[in-house]
Amino acid sequence: MGMPLSLFWSRSFLLNRFFLWLMFICNFLGTVYGYIWYGNQIEDTVSNHPLWQVVFVPDSPTASLFFTITLLYWLFPPRGDSRFVNGARMIIEGLAVVTSIKYGIWAVSMIVAGSMQGDPLQWEHWMLMASHTAMAVEVLLYARFMKAGVWAAVIGTLWLLLNDTVDYTYDVFPWLSDRLMDDLTAVKWFTYSLTIFSFIVGGLALKARKQT
Repeated sequence: MGMPLSLFWSRSFLLNRFFLWLMFICNFLGTVYGYIWYGNQIEDTVSNHPLWQVVFVPDSPTASLFFTITLLYWLFPPRGDSRFVNGARMIIEGLAVVTSIKYGIWAVSMIVAGSMQGDPLQWEHWMLMASHTAMAVEVLLYARFMKAGVWAAVIGTLWLLLNDTVDYTYDVFPWLSDRLMDDLTAVKWFTYSLTIFSFIVGGLALKARKQT
């Protein structure tokens, strides 16, 4: 008999140190790869935009970075009961949840939208769709173990709204397929709508959490 699916949902499996280390390594490597993937756009932004806008360019790897840091909290639980440490942890967890849900769905949506308009799907696209889907799924699996509350999701959502505004006001949004540039206004409003959706889903997931 195979292992029951409930095992993969259990606290004992998801918070097992071996599995946490595996998750950490995968997310860390994915984060590094993500920043490398954005390398050309980061260079272009540094050359043609004010430097402060660079932080708003690499959306997905920054979301992955937040969750990678969250995994470290389980691997190396902070000692003591510092309000600052706990507050920082909860903010990072809130950012991890809403940003990972949003950019996980957003990236897959843009690839699919481009393919529907004639862009051929290469192996990189399938890899990106798989990895970005995993981003959204993993934070929903782990949200019930986080200390963050809905207020942390609010902070994460405010960051996303700021990011959206900077992206589409100063044209530092993630580079799109040429076929999607004609639909930039629709992409913009889809992006804002996805921010609100991510807050609702992430907030509900955190509200239903169990304390670690």
